[in-house]
Amino acid sequence: MRAGRLGATIAEVLVWQAALSALWLVLISTVDPLELFVGLGCALMGAAAAVAARRAVSGR
Repeated sequence: MRAGRLGATIAEVLVWQAALSALWLVLISTVDPLELFVGLGCALMGAAAAVAARRAVSGR
């Protein structure tokens, strides 16, 4: 994997994680520190899955 492509993949994962984390924060009522870390971890896994799904569909 080239450096430019790796950077683009990392940026895409971070954008997905930010979007999913923001959505999660809007949907919960209280924010405890443990819930925050769990939510960020789940958002990271969802972001990785979204990037993998996009690549599978586009054939790259």
